[in-house]
Amino acid sequence: MAEPVRARRLSDEEGQRLVQIMRRGKGSSIRVRRAMMIQASAAGTPVPAIARLVAADEDTVRDAIHDFNARGLAALDHKWAGGRPRLISGDDEAFIVVTARTRPRKLGCPFTHWSIRKLAAYLADNPDRRMEVGRERVRQILHEHRISFQRTRTWKESKDPDKDAKLDRIGQVTAAFPERCFAFDRFGPLSIRPCHGSTWAEEGKPDRLPATCHRTHGIRYFHGCYSLGDDQLWGVVRERKGGDHSLAALKSIRAARPDGPIYVILDNLSANKTPAIRAWVRKNKVELCFTPTQASWADPIEARFGPLRTFVTASSNHPNRTVQTRERHAYLRWRNANARHPDVLAAQRRERARIRSERRQRWGRPRPQAA
Repeated sequence: MAEPVRARRLSDEEGQRLVQIMRRGKGSSIRVRRAMMIQASAAGTPVPAIARLVAADEDTVRDAIHDFNARGLAALDHKWAGGRPRLISGDDEAFIVVTARTRPRKLGCPFTHWSIRKLAAYLADNPDRRMEVGRERVRQILHEHRISFQRTRTWKESKDPDKDAKLDRIGQVTAAFPERCFAFDRFGPLSIRPCHGSTWAEEGKPDRLPATCHRTHGIRYFHGCYSLGDDQLWGVVRERKGGDHSLAALKSIRAARPDGPIYVILDNLSANKTPAIRAWVRKNKVELCFTPTQASWADPIEARFGPLRTFVTASSNHPNRTVQTRERHAYLRWRNANARHPDVLAAQRRERARIRSERRQRWGRPRPQAA
């Protein structure tokens, strides 16, 4: 029997990038969905549960996982085929990319970073390798090679000495005991204020929310629990993070599966390691599988917080805590009760593709092609 399809172990940089894409939810929806597939698979979630999470066919999930294992984060973007013959070679493109990533001062130019105009002018006047390339084509090449103009940032990497051992243990329990694996984490801080998002609206007339700078209700934290085997998500809203609240969450997980040992994946917050929690887990046959320091992407519940932000927090203007909590719990009930069958989802996608094809033929719009 073939082994289940699963994403390879993520590096720190890959895990942090996937979590960033899922939390922000910006850009292409395909990138966000594929990031959720890969993160969930790397955290040990089986393919059928991932398919229900992202509303996709299981084969689509498997293809995305295989693509990631082969190409890394480049698998988040589709490859468009077609277009006219290339006018510059691959070596020329590589030279442009290398030049763009090189500080101008190292090449004798008196500025700290390139603009598209300055880069095109340098390529045209470069005595070693002269290339006449338009500014728009330079922009396209940089975009195709994932080179963008962005702010410099700091970076950090997990220095946990037990990183590999922790990831190995999480991989073992999620693969061998998915029906007994649970995940726990916190989502927040949550405040009472208008939260911008995306909604359907008439062109040129976007839905608007009031602006406010007041935070009169303080903050709260959503303590969430997730069952890998049942694909169920639940939780409560707390005023703070604390060991007593973490213990209450663990007790709710134990109540969901009262027989035999269970495994709970959670982060290294001190509130998860209090003496009371350690004593309780020893008495109740609960093993805490901690994620490595600064590697929260290894927690399977991270992928489930993305839809919670998108469909409950984004585009909302809750008047008070009571309404905010009620709507969040209403979404959780809906989410746990409305897992659609993958065959139905596949049929719906085929129908949408057929409609789009008919519209292109009717309107005379060609398919997008690479430049």
